[in-house]
Amino acid sequence: MEAAKENVNMKTQVFDWIKFIAKLFIIYVLITNTIGLTKVSGLSMSPTLKDNSLILINKFSSHFGKPKYGDVAIINEQGKGYEIIKRVLALPGDKIFIKNGVVYVNNSPVPEVYAQGKSEDMKEQVVPEGSVFVIGDNREPGESLDSRDPSVGPQLISDIKGYAVVSLFPSYKIAKPLKL
Repeated sequence: MEAAKENVNMKTQVFDWIKFIAKLFIIYVLITNTIGLTKVSGLSMSPTLKDNSLILINKFSSHFGKPKYGDVAIINEQGKGYEIIKRVLALPGDKIFIKNGVVYVNNSPVPEVYAQGKSEDMKEQVVPEGSVFVIGDNREPGESLDSRDPSVGPQLISDIKGYAVVSLFPSYKIAKPLKL
């Protein structure tokens, strides 16, 4: 009788451990697919993001939502082994150009209170389906390698890893753009 109780107790303990490990695995999967952290490297998003800032990422929106104007996106650079952090300025089908340092999307100037410096002019482009046009907030020539450069071009929406939410260290909010 005593051995039977011990056997049942052992089975209960094993089952409890399996349930515990399964719960940990589910929590791990949820956390790794909904939030994340990344470190800013460089000045291409200055003044919005500072070099070496630790950024909290919302990955959930990249799985179930579509990019919006002004989102600060973290994008996997396919085949290059690194990520870029840039602001979404144009969506699929939009026409974008830069004239006299002012960015125009669908012939309307974009109110950019978060940008720094004056961008060089750029001929009109139409953003391909499934892509977004991204630019760093630091518009000084040579400071941001982004969609304005033909070697980078529009970025695939499927390459967006997530969106910057807040800087954790140092702690500050991320500037959101004005509505178009």
